[in-house]
Amino acid sequence: ASFTISLHKADNTTVMIKLKPGLQANCRIRMKYVIMSELKIKPGDNVTFTFTCGTPEKYFITEIQKNIDCVSGPCPFGDVHLYPPGLPRLNRTYIWDVKASTKAGLELKFSTSWLRQIEPGETCPDAVSYNINSSIDNAMVNIGTFCRNGSVSRVKLLGGVVMSLHLPWHLPLTTSGFNIASRASIKRLCIIESILKRESSITLMSPNYPLGFPEDELMTWQFVIPPSLRASVFFHNYSLSNCERKEERVEYYIPGSPSNPEVFKLSDSQPANIAGTFNMSLQGCDQDAQNPGILRLLFQVVVQHPQVDENVTHLVDLSKEKNMTVTIHLEGWPSRTPLMSEPICLICKDPRTCDRALTLTSGAVYRISFLCKDLSQLRITAEKGIGCMDIRWCQKKIYSLSVPKAITRLPIRLHKFNWKLLATDMINVEITSPSLKLQQPIPEQRCNTSYSYSIVSATPETELNLGVFCPGGSIEKIQMRNNITISLKPFGKGFINESIPQDLKMSFVPHIKDECIFTVSPNPQAKVYLQTPNSPYGLPPYVSISWFITVPSKQTARLRFSKDRMGIACETGRAYVNIKEETPGAEEIVRREDELLPQPRNMLHSFWVNVSNCRPADKTQLTLQFWVTLADKQLDLGIILAVVAGAGVLTVIGLTVCCVKKKKKKTQNPMVGVYNDNVNTQMPGRKGSFRKGRQNNESHVYAVIDDAVVYGHLLKESNGSVSPEVDVYRPFDGPIGSTPPSPPPFSFKKDIKRSSNPEEEPLPLMDIDQDTYTFAHQKSGQSEDNGDANKKDKGDTGIPLLENKEQDGL
Repeated sequence: ASFTISLHKADNTTVMIKLKPGLQANCRIRMKYVIMSELKIKPGDNVTFTFTCGTPEKYFITEIQKNIDCVSGPCPFGDVHLYPPGLPRLNRTYIWDVKASTKAGLELKFSTSWLRQIEPGETCPDAVSYNINSSIDNAMVNIGTFCRNGSVSRVKLLGGVVMSLHLPWHLPLTTSGFNIASRASIKRLCIIESILKRESSITLMSPNYPLGFPEDELMTWQFVIPPSLRASVFFHNYSLSNCERKEERVEYYIPGSPSNPEVFKLSDSQPANIAGTFNMSLQGCDQDAQNPGILRLLFQVVVQHPQVDENVTHLVDLSKEKNMTVTIHLEGWPSRTPLMSEPICLICKDPRTCDRALTLTSGAVYRISFLCKDLSQLRITAEKGIGCMDIRWCQKKIYSLSVPKAITRLPIRLHKFNWKLLATDMINVEITSPSLKLQQPIPEQRCNTSYSYSIVSATPETELNLGVFCPGGSIEKIQMRNNITISLKPFGKGFINESIPQDLKMSFVPHIKDECIFTVSPNPQAKVYLQTPNSPYGLPPYVSISWFITVPSKQTARLRFSKDRMGIACETGRAYVNIKEETPGAEEIVRREDELLPQPRNMLHSFWVNVSNCRPADKTQLTLQFWVTLADKQLDLGIILAVVAGAGVLTVIGLTVCCVKKKKKKTQNPMVGVYNDNVNTQMPGRKGSFRKGRQNNESHVYAVIDDAVVYGHLLKESNGSVSPEVDVYRPFDGPIGSTPPSPPPFSFKKDIKRSSNPEEEPLPLMDIDQDTYTFAHQKSGQSEDNGDANKKDKGDTGIPLLENKEQDGL
């Protein structure tokens, strides 16, 4: 198809058809016998041309520029038409360059669809966009880019105007959508009028956004709002320039206000709940020539109907609180703060100070109200700080970690309440729940309360996420290192069930060795599940955690791990599981990461479980779970009969010895004890560790036999007062009950020699299993070999000895 364009000279219009930037000339323009890649049609030209391809809209664009002089001649007021007609169907850009004097500004009025301002880089849904520039003394200021269907009805500009309209090739638009309404002096950069007839939300930007508002300029937005609606202003993105003189500010002219204009800083909360039409002006300053900075502003105006309960105030008394902040906000705040196109919930601390988020601080009393149709959109997030820098002033204080009633009484759902517990390096935090106790929610042990606690410790070395806990368990106490955050978070729509009140206390205590110690009192009616912190990601490297499980005197505890091994391989260091009962002479059970975990076992006394991590060699992390159940102690009938029989035999023998002694009192000489220094006096291990049986040696032969030695094992069974006096390794130092178990040093062997079966539990070291205080005769010329002496040379010892790391494999 051929196209003919005829431009009248008086129209002062130029048409340019050119290739799109970055495209090759796969399509050309043919005019008679000339082929070209672009065509310029000047005023007075009459041109006929064709394209060499069937889809020229893929390759070419059209720019139509019209110059209008409102300085030397009359200004063509009225509608601005799209001229010339008959243009090819290409993407078009119409440019109107209107010259005007700075003493008489121009007013551009838009049709009923009006305009909506968009940010740089944003596109319009229908691809139709307007760009408005102000021309003052040959300096261009970009007022903004706009789409159709908005609220901007008029723009008044100082000096000339460069107006651009971008149209897509497929849209047959025949009108420009605006007219030049009048000329009037405005004495400021521009005035933008926005008409909001119904509930809505609009976004506007300062000129040259985001590059910077012109120096020492003034501009105004005029908002036309029906008296039945209320408007609120929110600043979302702004920056300030470096002022030498004056001060950057925002001024409001609100009809009926006693102090017009009302002056605000850009950092202030802006007016809200404004009834009717009002003006807002932005004033710049004289900037520093060396470092001017940037003044820019992006803001939102929300218009909505007055709420029925806007005059209902809620009292929030924080006068007795310390170091606490309470923030009422929209759901998803602060990560979700979109510029919404519909009315939103507002929180007001006075009739004109409202925002989508309102923060209240401790030490004051507030009366707040809500401009919101649905309060379910709002949430409360609160935080309280508790610190201790000197244990002498903090140790005896007990703090209640409960949500104040000033918060629970508000008709707003609690999102989270954080307690920030801060202390120095040598001060720890102790968390208790005296009546409710705590539990770790896992699939086998779910919470039935309306809230839970999340506990995180942030020491200088590492951050330890202890996990989630809820009331109604067996954990009485948790001791942790300094700097802890405890977060209470409700489940679902509820908060606190009145039948389950809050019961969490906190105090500061002296330094502890482990990162965390749990004190657990199992419920006799249930199975208590416990697991390492930071699940499912695993215990951090080199972290040691201890559990102290209390067992009532008339009950026994059954301890069982959920898996056979720790499931990790160490790159550096070793991982340990230590178990020890809290009773004198109790056996310590130690397992490394390359060994099987202890089999299920009964614990007759309160006991410790300690887990110490290494640095794992791969991505697999240390996670352990175990459980404890309580049962009533069952008396062993055989032990009872043995004790009774032993007591009877002891009585008979005692009487016999007494009679014999009386009979021989006058004739018997005192016995002399012969000590043989070659006899081994070290306490042997279990019976099974002897190499020779006692029937094959003379270790059981006594040089002197005393009554107490003969019947020592019976005394042991009767009252348990005799214990082996052998110096064996005991890694648990300090008074019983105050020191948690810890892994042995690398220079010691880990535990008592085990049998060939790795799953067999080592037996306790009892007197009935040993030949303590046995003296033997040594025959002349014969070396002693009773299966117990010289074990150091044979490499078979029954107790842990101090050995080299190479021998221990550490």
